[in-house]
Amino acid sequence: MVRCTSFIVYILRTSANTYYIGQTNDLEKRLKEHRAHGPASAKYMRYFPSFTLVYTEKFGTRSEAMKREAFLKKLSRPEKDALIQNIVKKQ
Repeated sequence: MVRCTSFIVYILRTSANTYYIGQTNDLEKRLKEHRAHGPASAKYMRYFPSFTLVYTEKFGTRSEAMKREAFLKKLSRPEKDALIQNIVKKQ
C-alpha cells in the first residue's frame, strides 16, 4: 500500500507582527499545538498570545519542505512580505 503524504511549509504572523516559519505533514495538528503553547509548540510561538496563518506551500517530500523552509527563513522581511502579498493578490 502506497501512503500519500504531503509536507507543508507555513508562515505564521504573530500578534507582535513577526513571522514564524515551519514545516509539517499535519498542518491542522501543528496549528493546534502552537495555539496550546504546550511542550509540542515551538518555543518561539509560546511568547505570543495569537497568530494568523498567512502562507502555505505543499511538497511531496520532507526533504523538499525542509529546503524550502530554510530558504524562506533566509529571506529579508520585505522579501517575506512580498511573497505573502503575492499569494493574497492571487486569491
